[in-house]
Amino acid sequence: MSALIKKIGDISAWTGLLLVLLVSTNVLGRYLFSFGSVALQELEWHAMAAIALLGMSYGMNQGAEVRVDILYARFSLRQQALIDLVSACLMCAVSLVIAWLSIDFVVNSYSINEGSPDPGGLGYRYVLKALIPIAFVLLAMQSVCMIANSIQRLKPA
Repeated sequence: MSALIKKIGDISAWTGLLLVLLVSTNVLGRYLFSFGSVALQELEWHAMAAIALLGMSYGMNQGAEVRVDILYARFSLRQQALIDLVSACLMCAVSLVIAWLSIDFVVNSYSINEGSPDPGGLGYRYVLKALIPIAFVLLAMQSVCMIANSIQRLKPA
């Protein structure tokens, strides 16, 4: 499961390069050639959303989560493992709830073939919205890995 999360992290990182290229193209086109594209600008937003959604499970996998390290570092290893266990359980539960609730959001978007309301914008917005439940299922999967790791750390040596 961890290998899948790392592969998703790679995809997120390469999407970051895509975002840089999109922004550069958009800026150069606008200022050098007086050319702007609504579709390119929306694609930037979509890339940013994909980076954030797909990158959050990878960030957790790499230990980049935010916590109050000043306090955490003062706890014993057992207390740290217990805090990690509780927070991973909560994150798993919240992630699964968000994934479940977002499915109707995606289905509704698909049923109306939602696209951009802007002239020249991108169509198929449901494809981007489908990343929401996928990303939160990935986050729940990463949470399960963290739960297993915390339980392992809580076992006596």
